[in-house]
Amino acid sequence: MSEYKLYLGNCLDHLEFLPDNSVDSIVTDPPYGLSFMGKKWDYDVPAVEIWAECLRVLKPGGHLLAFAGTRTQHRMACNIEDAGFEIRDMIAWVYGSGFPKSHNLKNDWEGWGTALKPALEPVTVARKPFKGTIAANVQAHGTGGLNIDGCRVGDEVVSTHSRGANGAFPKRPGETSAEESGRKQDQREGLDHSERNGRWPANLIHDGSDEVLAAFPANAGAAAPVKGTEDSAASTGSVTGKRARVKGAFHADSGSAARFFYCAKASRKERNEGLQDPGPQFQHGATLRKVENTDTKGNNHPTVKPTDLMAYLCRLVTPPSGVVLDPFMGSGSTGKAALREGFGFIGMEMDPDYFEIAKTRIKHEANKNTR
Repeated sequence: MSEYKLYLGNCLDHLEFLPDNSVDSIVTDPPYGLSFMGKKWDYDVPAVEIWAECLRVLKPGGHLLAFAGTRTQHRMACNIEDAGFEIRDMIAWVYGSGFPKSHNLKNDWEGWGTALKPALEPVTVARKPFKGTIAANVQAHGTGGLNIDGCRVGDEVVSTHSRGANGAFPKRPGETSAEESGRKQDQREGLDHSERNGRWPANLIHDGSDEVLAAFPANAGAAAPVKGTEDSAASTGSVTGKRARVKGAFHADSGSAARFFYCAKASRKERNEGLQDPGPQFQHGATLRKVENTDTKGNNHPTVKPTDLMAYLCRLVTPPSGVVLDPFMGSGSTGKAALREGFGFIGMEMDPDYFEIAKTRIKHEANKNTR
């Protein structure tokens, strides 16, 4: 069973007791600085000094993944960068179930509002700087790289080209001369040709809702503009290198949502798994304020992340048997995810009620792994 340690209190009070270079990754959903539902803990994004402590305890090359709000993503990323992290990317978690929180105007301005429908949460991808090459750092610390094959999307067989050893490429059974020639060209350019199950993970994650899927046509070519022509890789070698677009026709493009990892928002069952009294069943569309303010022993944390989503993120940046740190544990979704993936976990939470919920949920997950 993977080991875990949970600490109640301000994360700064506990981070200082962790040794330098002692955790492999940090995956966290910190306060967004939006004063969400008037909560004091959400008055600002985490300060530079907190991220500096996170940097200290993280191994060289270790990754930090931190959720943020769209309005304060810039402040979150700047504080992380000012603490000494290298900003590597941003992952967008896109969903169709957001509810507009807009003040609707009246009279002459009827039909105008003050906010867009929320459909995206950004995740800052940062890395602790290291000396030397990435290959040497991975050998020394196990950190610095991303688990690409472990996070591939789907199960279709895709061809890949990657830098590698210039070994021989024997002709495969049934391989055409053109295919063999192409692989030999790869060899001359220092590329390895191989096949993998699943597509390369992207910096986009979606919830699989009808609304999101509708934005990704099954075939990009069928939905692309009809007029004119376009550059075509399929027609390389022809006189013009162009092809006419035909309405409704499949032009061998690929653009469906299947190429992206998807994960729905946390269900009521998932939120309350392991809790003795999940409380009342709320009707669809119940506000987060109603959920949190209802007297219940269930998980009333207002921003519970799906365990599958956090598991995917933990797996992406954590080496085998590594330790995941979450200094803003909330109701414990990252801890559940880390244990499910076979990682160790260190969690910190300052709210006593949320801490008890997280402790129960994580203990339940740990017991499941020992059966």
